[in-house]
Amino acid sequence: MTFTPTRDPVPADLDPLRHLNQQAVALCSTGQFADALSLVAPLLDARHNASANASLEGFADTLNIAGSCSFALNRFDDAEAYWRECLRAKPDYAEVCSSLGMLLKSLGRLSAAKAMYRQWVALRPAQPEAHLGLGGVLYGLGYKEEAEASYREALALRPDYAEAHYNRAMVLHDLRRLNEAEAAYRQALRQLPGHAEAHNNLGNVLVELGRLDEADGAYRQALTIRPQYPEALNNLGAVLKAARRFAEAELACRLALAIRPDYAEAHLNLGATLAELQRPQEAEAAYRDALAHRPDYAEAYYNLGVVLSKLERLNDAEIAYREAIRCRPDLVQAHNNLGCVLRLLDRLPDAVGAFAQALSLYPDLAEAHYNVGASLAQLERLPEAESAYRRAIALRADYGDARFGLAVLLLGMGRFEEGWRLYECRYDQPDFVHHATRAALHCPHWQGDALAGKSLLVWQEDGLGDMIQFSRYFALLKAHGATHIAFACVPALRRLMSGVDGIDAVLDHDAARASSSRYDCWTSLLSVPTHLGTTVDTIPAPVRFAAQAPLDDAWRAALDALPAGRRIGLVWKGNPKHHNDANRSLPSLAALAPLWSVPGVSFVSLQKGEGEDDARCPPANQPVLDLGSRVTDFADTAALVAQLDLLICVDTSTAHLAASLGKPCWVMLPEKDVDWRWLRERADSPWYPQTVRLFRRKPGESWTVSVERVRQALVDCVAADVLDGDARR
Repeated sequence: MTFTPTRDPVPADLDPLRHLNQQAVALCSTGQFADALSLVAPLLDARHNASANASLEGFADTLNIAGSCSFALNRFDDAEAYWRECLRAKPDYAEVCSSLGMLLKSLGRLSAAKAMYRQWVALRPAQPEAHLGLGGVLYGLGYKEEAEASYREALALRPDYAEAHYNRAMVLHDLRRLNEAEAAYRQALRQLPGHAEAHNNLGNVLVELGRLDEADGAYRQALTIRPQYPEALNNLGAVLKAARRFAEAELACRLALAIRPDYAEAHLNLGATLAELQRPQEAEAAYRDALAHRPDYAEAYYNLGVVLSKLERLNDAEIAYREAIRCRPDLVQAHNNLGCVLRLLDRLPDAVGAFAQALSLYPDLAEAHYNVGASLAQLERLPEAESAYRRAIALRADYGDARFGLAVLLLGMGRFEEGWRLYECRYDQPDFVHHATRAALHCPHWQGDALAGKSLLVWQEDGLGDMIQFSRYFALLKAHGATHIAFACVPALRRLMSGVDGIDAVLDHDAARASSSRYDCWTSLLSVPTHLGTTVDTIPAPVRFAAQAPLDDAWRAALDALPAGRRIGLVWKGNPKHHNDANRSLPSLAALAPLWSVPGVSFVSLQKGEGEDDARCPPANQPVLDLGSRVTDFADTAALVAQLDLLICVDTSTAHLAASLGKPCWVMLPEKDVDWRWLRERADSPWYPQTVRLFRRKPGESWTVSVERVRQALVDCVAADVLDGDARR
């Protein structure tokens, strides 16, 4: 804002006018704007009666002073009116173009302000301040390239113009010209080393350049200059969080909030830090605080959805993600995560719709293609699921989850050749237990090369049932020339496996790990089909485990307590840690109650762990001999199952043991996420021909209906006398 009177010659009859103008300027210089305006008021009234030879141009300074005083007194309409009249009187009054442009900019009337600043630039093209002012308005209007050009014009006129360097740096940051933005901020800081905002903004650029240590220093410099700077504290907290210095990050965020309690971004950043510290309830509270201060904060709703999902409050998570989408319909990850929640809520068609919405916004989002594949696989839309998995892999060749999902899908479809090969990707998955095996063992990972004359360590890293099912491959490994095969397994398998053809030694994992360097190579049983080229038609016969005589005698004595008739083993629950246990396990022993209506049979519980209490105290109308609680390992189980006529169970390890013993085994499969080894649709299993019978739950079918089908099959078999062995009398 300028109060400098015009230096143009003033007509003699206007000398008093100039004198009064100078007095008014003096009053303005001491902040006495109302007095200055009162002083020039008579002149303003007299301007309409000026003599013909005294043009309105002579009053230009008076109008400028009146405009400046009105502006200082917050009488913005009057200020604009005086300045516009001034420019009509003297169109080349550059200082008034500047002042009016500043007023219009402050009022948010940027298009009008742009016209004033352009007029100022036209009048004073060599004045860097004019280019700086024009650049500011252009930036506000979103004309970033033009704004950057204006700042460059200012700098061409004054290379050390710190404000122009600073403003240009902000535009360059927005234009993603990060290296230039960094250079511009550093230029500004050469002239303005105490400019806290410049240090803070430089830190933001350095973060995006991935130079977190330097960003940390920039934020700390801003805080040295201005300790009570909440934005710099919050930004420092974000850098510390990225550096996994979570305790310091939490402190920085809390300091920012102590200064500004309504700082929504700091609440958000604090929540993200608390989530990393595994304090999800506190993280939830922080996100809700962010939303209390900014109700339409999409990112806070999104992060809230993430933490609620981790807390398994899926309905609340769904609401949070939907709110995030309401606030920002283009938030791709919110659509994707909403789909994940809907999938967990078993609302698969809705989940597919959410993933489709994510892909409509970002067609190359590999995660969404993978999630579509997983959902369609559960919906048994297998060709579409395969296409979705393949699209995810095409977008990201190293996408382990998609490769594994496709592997499982293909194996379940009986397409073993590609399925086995893809299944090996589990060793590249950091979240899989298999990933750690390579680092733990000090010998090469067998890749299917010749085994003749080599020692081989077979390492258990999969489930108990997997080991029993794939134990058939030990003899084949021996036949391929391995001179010594050691099997490292959990204690529950050691006695059972010690008699398997092809195994020379059974070790515990610690002993095997310590001696692994002595072996020529190691493998997992589930990798052997890959290297031996197993197809559905060439599955080797299962191991025929033989019960050990002393154990057989011990369990026979226990079973003699049963009345004459068929002896049927039951297992109704699997390992509760299994990813699909909620679907594959029956609610309780009571769910099998219809089986007790079949005459001439007695039931024996082989249930271990979860569900044992049901067997100890069964319902009154379901008498059952509880032997599962007395079983110590699979050798015990084998001796017990060998003396039964049939095993009825859910999909668990005992099914593989019974089938390998040659006992009829009826497996009740869940409605959803059926394990790949049981293939699709068929009621038998090529892994256990003539031994396993599969009872698949149909879509929408309850366990009650499935159990009834088992009951009817049992009635038919007892009537036809086709169960294993003779009826015991």
